[in-house]
Amino acid sequence: MGQNTDKNHAAVSEREHLRTDHLLQDIAHRAIAGGFVTGGAQAAKFIINFLQAAVLARLLNPREFGLVGMVLGVINLVGIFNVLGLSTATVQRDEITQQQVSNLFWLNVVGSGVLAVMCIAMAPLVAWFYRDPRVTWIMLALSVTFVLTGSAVQHQALLTRQMRFGALGVIEVVSMLVSFVVACLLARLGFAYWALVVQQLVVAAMVLVLAWVTSGWRPSLPSRNSGVRPMIAFGVHLTLADFIARLAATSDNILIGRLFGAAPLGLYTRANVLLARPLQQVLIPIASILVPVLSRVQSDAERYRRTFLRAFELLALVVFPFAALCLALARPLVLVILGSNWADAVPLFSAFALVAVSAPLSSIGSWIFESQGRGGDQLRNHSLAGAVTVAAFLIGLPWGPLGMVIALAFTSIFIRLPLIYYLVGRSGPVRTSDVWSAFLSYLPCWVAFYVPTTLAYMSVKSFSPILQLLICVPTGLAIGAALTFMFRRPREAANYAWRKLKTSFTRQWGGAYANGD
Repeated sequence: MGQNTDKNHAAVSEREHLRTDHLLQDIAHRAIAGGFVTGGAQAAKFIINFLQAAVLARLLNPREFGLVGMVLGVINLVGIFNVLGLSTATVQRDEITQQQVSNLFWLNVVGSGVLAVMCIAMAPLVAWFYRDPRVTWIMLALSVTFVLTGSAVQHQALLTRQMRFGALGVIEVVSMLVSFVVACLLARLGFAYWALVVQQLVVAAMVLVLAWVTSGWRPSLPSRNSGVRPMIAFGVHLTLADFIARLAATSDNILIGRLFGAAPLGLYTRANVLLARPLQQVLIPIASILVPVLSRVQSDAERYRRTFLRAFELLALVVFPFAALCLALARPLVLVILGSNWADAVPLFSAFALVAVSAPLSSIGSWIFESQGRGGDQLRNHSLAGAVTVAAFLIGLPWGPLGMVIALAFTSIFIRLPLIYYLVGRSGPVRTSDVWSAFLSYLPCWVAFYVPTTLAYMSVKSFSPILQLLICVPTGLAIGAALTFMFRRPREAANYAWRKLKTSFTRQWGGAYANGD
């Protein structure tokens, strides 16, 4: 009787939560609609982050932020092993069973428990390293987040697999908003740095509860011979790749902070964030939508290739103009956004604008490797790219932070990008020549925006920075767009995007109006 109940539960679960064949019908519309929702969620999160930084900065002092920041640095690095890449394994598989997802769920729970115990054991050592006994108690409290987060991994993965981007957006925004309110109340009541600690716990707890309620999926007891081993191997590759990428990405801050001090590091990080944050608002939604979309169409080689190239070309249509405008208007952008006290960050911001020509368009390798289940290539991708990144920082180190960024800009486009594009074309429907053809076809867009914007800036250099932006940005955009439409592939990509957006908008809202909503 019990076995029949388990079989019925598995059958219902696979029908309601695991099947994805119905998504293949009009998947382009689903992707575009998901883009609207994910973009809206990103905008809401950006606003909450901004308010959070402004309000909590007035309720707490920098020492309290720094105290929690010490522990979060360790937690975030160890936390790479919390998901174990098993969420991507669930999203990527063309077909998956109730028992496979259940086994992955229990692996996440056990793994997160092990990490929590490790952090508890490490707490006194970390407190000794930072010479502050309060770190011990903060780390003990934050170790709970591993268990909370690990228990929601598969539920979030199933929502992504079903392309329920609206539900995911609501979970993220509501969790952030509730934790922000709680942190403000605790800070106002005098709980000091514990307000920030509780904020992290509330986020993890809210995501856990909302993901379980929204998904509706429930795990079965673990069992053997479920065929989950290849998925674990894929997840291990992704985890190692992410760990290597995180280490490479933080090496510049470590080197600058150790060798040049806090002030140069502050200029460096602000210039980097100023340019990277807007790009993240584009890259994160695209990646979160495209990986499940590509995973669903991986059995149709031509459809996969066409979908990927369209997404790549649309990204290039954003990245090249953005990088060109930032380079041409580096000085007024820094002075207007950060203030006149940050003028020394202008050269660094200009150098990061050169990095932006290639760095966002190298992230496409992860889309390919994750959606095709190529965990080994993802590990090679991050290992090689990380080695090039660290080597660039070391080469530029004698010339200070600016030398490090300039070295990164040149090695990114001449070494890292070719390596990644070579790995992309090793197998699968997307060839290396496809990616290079798209990249080189859109590279003239950078020139089309940079030249008129620079000429406009040269003519108004005597004006105030805000006036320079008000004049040069519209001028550069208008002339750059007109010149870009002279090239066939950018013109066709822009027309395709416009048609799809218009069709999706009509279907999304026209149907609502027709139904009286």
